Amino acid sequence: MTLTRTALVRLLTHPAGKIPAPRLIGAVLLGGALAAAGVSHLTVARQEFQAQVPPWFPMDKDFVVLASGVVEIGLGAALIALRKRRVPVGLAAAAFFVLIFPGNISQYVTRTDGFGLDTDRARLTRLFFQPVLVLWALWSTGAWKELRAALRQGNRPE
Repeated sequence: MTLTRTALVRLLTHPAGKIPAPRLIGAVLLGGALAAAGVSHLTVARQEFQAQVPPWFPMDKDFVVLASGVVEIGLGAALIALRKRRVPVGLAAAAFFVLIFPGNISQYVTRTDGFGLDTDRARLTRLFFQPVLVLWALWSTGAWKELRAALRQGNRPE
């Protein structure tokens, strides 16, 4: 299944309709959690987050932590405030969770402690929560539904 250019543009630019209450609550909770995590990147947990930056990543660990914190604050605020553009925000949040997943894998593979994850079992268990965050971002914003509709539309002859 592929997206046509038209379906992709509609997915990213079409204003979303009313969001059901459970999804709205989910988006606000995820937005709050992201914003709080982002603030902690910049303040109290800066060193802890550096444990998640893979040693092979070609940028300064502190810069990566600060930049990802700013992105998390922005995504969190957008999840809370941008209800009319929630689908692109949901896609962006899901993409962010996918992009940072190699850091979680690296933390497991290199056996780096951080955030109380001081055993292989704890680090491994954490890996299973990243897909949950991706799905949460897609579900709570309606992006999952809209993406499926766009994929169906993209497979129809024009």
